[in-house]
Amino acid sequence: MAAARIFGATAGRAFMASAAKGAAKKAPESGGAAAKATSKKTVSSRSTNAGIQKVVPVSSELGRFLGAPQVSRTDAVKRVWEYIKLQNLQNPTNKREIFCDAKLKTIFDGKDKVGFTEIARLLSNHFAKSG
Repeated sequence: MAAARIFGATAGRAFMASAAKGAAKKAPESGGAAAKATSKKTVSSRSTNAGIQKVVPVSSELGRFLGAPQVSRTDAVKRVWEYIKLQNLQNPTNKREIFCDAKLKTIFDGKDKVGFTEIARLLSNHFAKSG
């Protein structure tokens, strides 16, 4: 019964209050506002359009499929999956398998079926090589 009183709702508040007091004492020693400003500066200086989120030119086949000459890799995969779901092209017995219709065959090298793990690899052939 005593253990229930120690770890009850009020005990959590007591622990948090003592932790806040300890943090308040340590804050002036660590540099205060100057340390906070530098940490915010490094976070905000990151580029949001880097890597797979960067909009790049795509091949004419993928461009026709997506309706755009430039797209990010994440957006391309997202739109392909939307098309697969809309057209009901996922194998009902094996959800990891996608049946390709004529439109998907143009971007998936003419394959009749692809695994869902292959989609990103097959789409990578349609993106402009960097470097």
